[in-house]
Amino acid sequence: MQQKKFTDSFGNPLDPIVGFARGRIIQSSVDEARRLRQGQKVAAERVRKLGPQSIGVFTGNQREFPLKVEDLNTHCEEWVGPGLFAEELRQAAIAHMGGLPTDGVATVNRTSAGIIATIVALAEGQSVVSVVPPGGRSHASVIRGCGIARVELHEVQGDKDWAAAIEQHKPALVVITTVTSSLEFLDDAVAMDAAGVAKASGAKVLLDEAYGARMRPVLRSGVLSLKLGGDLAITNCDKAGLSGPRSGLLVGRPELVTRVSAKASEFGMEARAPIAASALRSIQRFSPQDLIDEAQAGQKLAHAMRERLGAELVAVSDLGPMIEEDLALKEVFRRAGRSTDNAGVTPAEVTSALGMVLLRDHGILTVNTHGQPGARVSVRLKPTHGAIERVGGMARVIEAMDTSFSEVARYVAKPEGLAQLILGDTK
Repeated sequence: MQQKKFTDSFGNPLDPIVGFARGRIIQSSVDEARRLRQGQKVAAERVRKLGPQSIGVFTGNQREFPLKVEDLNTHCEEWVGPGLFAEELRQAAIAHMGGLPTDGVATVNRTSAGIIATIVALAEGQSVVSVVPPGGRSHASVIRGCGIARVELHEVQGDKDWAAAIEQHKPALVVITTVTSSLEFLDDAVAMDAAGVAKASGAKVLLDEAYGARMRPVLRSGVLSLKLGGDLAITNCDKAGLSGPRSGLLVGRPELVTRVSAKASEFGMEARAPIAASALRSIQRFSPQDLIDEAQAGQKLAHAMRERLGAELVAVSDLGPMIEEDLALKEVFRRAGRSTDNAGVTPAEVTSALGMVLLRDHGILTVNTHGQPGARVSVRLKPTHGAIERVGGMARVIEAMDTSFSEVARYVAKPEGLAQLILGDTK
């Protein structure tokens, strides 16, 4: 099992569920929700002033609603509509995920919802083992799902002894994450081996393929999701080349899909007819070239930003530049000419502030303002189609990041101003 990290680089205790340190401004999920509302307000104000083309989405989530006009009075009708396209969706999803002709399919309102429903439906009071990429961690929904199911979670990275963890804990369910939201990858061979060992032990296997369902096959020449050997696989309908809507697509053994789908419905997590119909259209219009184009644009941006801001600050991922939250805090304090000792602010708060400035002043919308509670807090620019052009081109994006760091540095000695920047009216 991996060694757990309990503090960040500055000694701040890490929240074990979300994996980052909270602080005086972002104290809980409630404050993360307040930050999201503030981000939405800032975005709306910019659109009212400068128009919708003034914002570029750099979250990696396109989030369109690709329905056809004829779908509105047929597929979107809540009573009969789902039955009209159920088989069409099943066939499209099986092809997309590499499933068997007899596999079942269900849509849920979020991938997180599907993961939680799967854990609650299939854990059966036993522990859950989560196998994640080297350097990565389980998504917060895995941790929260185990909490709701009241079962123990044992997380192990793919370069550690995951086989021993499975043997020791005898889980009813093994969750294998192939690509994290921070874009750490688990080798396909490791995923296959882990799935095989888990199933031989009697456990069921869920593949968390939110990103991996397309990134592995398209960008890394990997196999389709269910070819890895899982019983179930789930992916996002608005990530890594799919256009939206925000929803989760679950594919796999029909009896297990039925059990998970029933549990999701109990929790109100099922996708209603318009969402499911739009998910179908999203899969049907998927083009690997779209993902390739996004990845190439993101990597070009990352290398250029790395030249401007330094290789020690900017990392290059498959989809764009990344800046770890601890490094972001160090850079802000460096520009402020202050020591990070007793900083009084956490890395998550610094990256939230950076996101607000990028959005307010430059129209660059990131997860740092629009992520749901529990989302990673590193700075990740994953440009969706046309995002770079919308905000003035690559040079403008790089300039925006540079000037935004300096702008946030002005707030370091003003905790009340920093809180207002992140949360809006704090009264």
